[in-house]
Amino acid sequence: MLIVHVHVHPNDVAAFITATRENARNSIEEPGVVRFDVFQQDDDPTRFLLIEIYRSAEDPARHKATAHYATWRDVVEPMMAEPRHSVRYKAITPEPSAWDAE
Repeated sequence: MLIVHVHVHPNDVAAFITATRENARNSIEEPGVVRFDVFQQDDDPTRFLLIEIYRSAEDPARHKATAHYATWRDVVEPMMAEPRHSVRYKAITPEPSAWDAE
């Protein structure tokens, strides 16, 4: 699982949301993607979390090789108020074996 922290310029919030919704819509169609959730911070609408859950350790790289990811990356890069960063986590609950049951 990856949690990506994103901070965008105030004037780019709406465009970032549009581009990120499209990326998320396409990402969830990838066979290696379990979830691709996007959250906007309540007290600072310029800050977002992308929570990406993958089936295998190889799937994040496969995701980054897709055309829709490349488009998203190139479109939103100039919107960033600071470089985005990600943190990797491992699932405790639900356990990965239960992902297909949800």
